[in-house]
Amino acid sequence: MLLEFVASVSSFVAGALLPLIEHDLSAAHQVQLLVTGGEIGMFSALPLSPWIVQRIPPARLMLAGLVLSVIGAVTSAVSSDAWTFAAGRLVAGFAGGVLSVFGATAAIRHLEDALRVRVVAAMSAMWLIPALVGPPATLALQHLVGWRLTLLAPIPLMLIARVLLLASTETRAQRRERPSPRAFLIPLGVAASVLLIDSEWWYLAPLALGAAAAGLFAVLPAGTGRLARGSPAALAGLTLFGFGYFGANSVVTLLFTQSLGATLPQAGIALSATSVAWALVGPLASRLRAAPCTCSIGFGVAAGGTLLVSLFGLAGESWVASLCAWTATGLGVGLSYPTLYLHATTVHDPAAAARVATAAVTAESFGALAGGALGAGFGSLSAELGVDRGAAWLWAFLGFAVVLAAAALAAARIRERR
Repeated sequence: MLLEFVASVSSFVAGALLPLIEHDLSAAHQVQLLVTGGEIGMFSALPLSPWIVQRIPPARLMLAGLVLSVIGAVTSAVSSDAWTFAAGRLVAGFAGGVLSVFGATAAIRHLEDALRVRVVAAMSAMWLIPALVGPPATLALQHLVGWRLTLLAPIPLMLIARVLLLASTETRAQRRERPSPRAFLIPLGVAASVLLIDSEWWYLAPLALGAAAAGLFAVLPAGTGRLARGSPAALAGLTLFGFGYFGANSVVTLLFTQSLGATLPQAGIALSATSVAWALVGPLASRLRAAPCTCSIGFGVAAGGTLLVSLFGLAGESWVASLCAWTATGLGVGLSYPTLYLHATTVHDPAAAARVATAAVTAESFGALAGGALGAGFGSLSAELGVDRGAAWLWAFLGFAVVLAAAALAAARIRERR
C-alpha cells in the first residue's frame, strides 16, 4: 500500500513539473525522452530480475536498489539536457524493475481472490490524497525551491517503502528459470523507438515498437494476442489499458497547457481529477465484480471520456469541458481496473505466482510505455508531420480513446467459459 502511495506521489510530482522541465531543458522536441526513461530502465531489468534475485541476498539487493534509485533521481534533478534527465530516470527505473514483482507475488501467493480484489481497490484509493494535494503542493514547493529539488521530494517515502518490502520478501529457494532471449527485445525495441523519434529516421519508430511487442509475447502466456478467454484476455486488456490511459495521462498537462490554454495550476487540477475519480470508484469494484459487463462498461466509459477530451478541444470548447470528460475517464477506469487485474493475476499453482506477477507488471507497464512514447513522439514531431503542436496532443488523445475501446473488447473475454 505504501509503495502504491509512493508511486502516486512520484507520478503527480513528475506530471505537474513536466511543462517546466520541458521548458528549462529546451526539450520541446524530446518529450519522449522525458516521459519514457524510467520505463525503459524497468524493462531492461525485468528479463534479468530472476537471475539477479536468485544470486544476490535480499538485504544486499535492496541496498543496491536503494542506492541506484537515489543516484538516478539525483542525476535527473541536476540534469542540464533531456538526455541526462532520461539517463537518471533509466537508472532509477532499472533499480525499481528488479524489485517490482515482489509485492505482487506475495499477494498472489497469500491472499484469496475475494480479499485480493479489495486490496487492489484499496491500492487505487492510495491515489486519492496525492491526487487532491499533489499538484498544488508540488507547484507550491517548486515555487519555493525550484523543480529540481521538488523532484527529489518523494525519495524519503520511497526509502521507507522499500525497507518494508524487504521485510516481506521470502528468502526460500526458488526454481531457477532462464529468461527467454526474446524478452530483451522489449527494452531494445522501446529504446530504439525513442531514439528514432529524435532522429531523421523517426518514421521507423513504429517498427522498433513492433519488435518490442514481439518480445512482450515471449513473456505473456499463449493466447494473449488473440484474446483467448481468461487470463490471456485480461493481460491483453491490461496492456491496452496501460497504453490508452497511462499514455494519455503522461502528456495530459501538456495537452491542457498547450492545446486548451489552461494555466499550469489548472492543468494540475486535470491531472488530479481523473485519479480522484479512480480512487473514489475503485473500492466499489470489489462489490460489482460479479456483474458480467462491469469491466467492459467501465472501459467503454473511459474511452468515451478520452474521446470527448479530444473532440471538445478540437471544437474550441473551454478547458473545463475537457476536464469533465477526463474525470469521466477516471470513473470508468476505477470501475474496471480491480476486476481486470484480478483476472490477470489469478493462478491455481503457487509456484507460478512470480511468473504471473511478472507477466502482469510487464503487460501494464509495456502498454504505458508504448502509449507514452508514441503520444509524446507525436507531439514532438508535430512540425515534421505538418500538425499544429497544440492540435497534436488532441489527436493523440483521439488515438488513446480508440485503444481504450479495444481494452473494453478484451475485458469482455476475461471470464472463462464454464
